[in-house]
Amino acid sequence: MITVNQATLNEGNLRVSELFGPTLQGEGPSAGQRALFVRLAGCNLDCAWCDTPWTWDWSRFDPAEESREMELSTLVDWVLGREADLIVISGGEPMIQHRRLLPLVSAIRSAGRRVEIETNATVAPHHSLVDLATFNASPKLAGSGVPASRRIRPAALRALRACGKTVFKFVVSDHADVAELVDLQHRYQLAPVWVMPQGVTEEAVVSGMRALTGPALAHGWHLTPRLHVLLWGNERGR
Repeated sequence: MITVNQATLNEGNLRVSELFGPTLQGEGPSAGQRALFVRLAGCNLDCAWCDTPWTWDWSRFDPAEESREMELSTLVDWVLGREADLIVISGGEPMIQHRRLLPLVSAIRSAGRRVEIETNATVAPHHSLVDLATFNASPKLAGSGVPASRRIRPAALRALRACGKTVFKFVVSDHADVAELVDLQHRYQLAPVWVMPQGVTEEAVVSGMRALTGPALAHGWHLTPRLHVLLWGNERGR
């Protein structure tokens, strides 16, 4: 795992993995909505089941091929040159570049578009970002293979909860993940909670959703598909 070294970036630029869309948002409360994706490079976690390892795992992927430094004006031109009201900023983990995100998000919002930032909930958002974006926070559970001390950051969770613009979306692998989610929800008073199954095939997603129906109903969670997987499998740029 190697994260983005912000010191190596030119002022105001972002390290980008890929740009794609219009497509459909596949997860959470905006699932099914037309969206553009700005996927940033680098991550501070190394989840075993990560479905975008090319954004951060430089032991397997070449960062020179899988990422590039982009100027703000280039990113804004790309976004505003395409039709979609929703812009999703994802990763990797976009919040490790959060101080550089504000100009991009501000330009997108000034054009009347909406911005969702997908994050693993280990970095608290700057108040200026909170004013402009909503957050799809996905704290990682034990099934990710990441130690709890790295993936559960109480201060960041509390900040995301307190801002009032966050939904909490959990990837669930097994019964142990369900039990941990129940504990985290009560300990940090997380709401609203969305759950979705881990999986990158149609069969895994459908069977996982069936398995999560009972826990979702019992605990008042929302159940989300991985719509992009159901439609296109694990194809990149979807």
